[in-house]
Amino acid sequence: MATRPVPVRTILATIGLVLATYAVLELVVQARRVLIWAVIALFLAVSLHPAVEALRRRVPRCRRSVAALLVFLATAAVIGAVVALFVIPLAQEGSRFAGRLPAMIRDAQAGRGPVGNLLERTHALQYVQHHQAQIHAFATGLSTPVAKFLRGAASTAAGAVTIFVLAYLMVLEGPRAIGRSLALLDEAPAARIRRVGAACARTVNGYLTGNLLISVICGLLTYVVLLVSGVPFAGLLALFVAVTDLIPLVGATIGAVVASAVALVHSLPAGIGAIIFFIVYQQAENHLLQPVILSRTVKLNPLTVLLATLIAAEVAGILGALLAIPVTGVIQVVLGDIWAHRGGRSLGLPTRTDNSPEDTDRSDAPG
Repeated sequence: MATRPVPVRTILATIGLVLATYAVLELVVQARRVLIWAVIALFLAVSLHPAVEALRRRVPRCRRSVAALLVFLATAAVIGAVVALFVIPLAQEGSRFAGRLPAMIRDAQAGRGPVGNLLERTHALQYVQHHQAQIHAFATGLSTPVAKFLRGAASTAAGAVTIFVLAYLMVLEGPRAIGRSLALLDEAPAARIRRVGAACARTVNGYLTGNLLISVICGLLTYVVLLVSGVPFAGLLALFVAVTDLIPLVGATIGAVVASAVALVHSLPAGIGAIIFFIVYQQAENHLLQPVILSRTVKLNPLTVLLATLIAAEVAGILGALLAIPVTGVIQVVLGDIWAHRGGRSLGLPTRTDNSPEDTDRSDAPG
């Protein structure tokens, strides 16, 4: 039986599809930084959108653009105030450290003080004395990493501004664009999309706000413990612990190890106290804070959290680890809705949301 020849049109369509797929993948790879900024901006917009809607409900005559601008300015002010609360003590501790540095170096060279005793016990002082040339060459070569760090800091600042602008535009134009897109669909699928979208927004918003709250609690308690123990640079260490605590699974352990090591260098009782505090706090965070704060927003089992965090960290580094849980929660909501509708059920979510086209502010229209 003779086989039919493949039509030329089919061959050309297949080749075109392969080339288009390759072009899209190449575009994603080349624009991955911008796409990452867009994803972060999306999560920020989802978090701030309820505040914008709440302000518009309290002030009905307030335009969406004005409400969004006020919310974003308030958010920037809060972030600036938090940074100032950390920067001022850090600047004071930095100046104190600079004043104490010469004496610390002399004590370390003589084998005195906490650092000197540590170097003496570990024979690190002899190693430094015998390898001064290699250490000097290593220190001389640090100019290139420092330059890279400065360029990275400038890029980070530009990215933060870009993310803020993107998030503002998403909050400003997002509901209108969603309303126009859903107006093209029938009422039933449009209502279903609104329900799923509302559930995804609650998942993301709940995770972000809950995780930030847990991190702030961790940082404040760490600062109090280190300050009472007399550990130097308690503000800097508390800030580091609070930031690392945002990373799922391994972040709290990283911050605890670093802070405990510094406390041990300061004194043995302070180190033991820090270790006991972090063990007790992590148990309380894992079994009390996280279940209470996150159980009603992101319901994921530990195995799913671990796999999602590892895969996301491998693909996108620390940023992927930070976004792994909310993204997985969104995927879970979508798959749950698909599974429920296959069985003839629904998620039972409210049909009206703040993104409904009926909620569009007519005062935003030109004229």
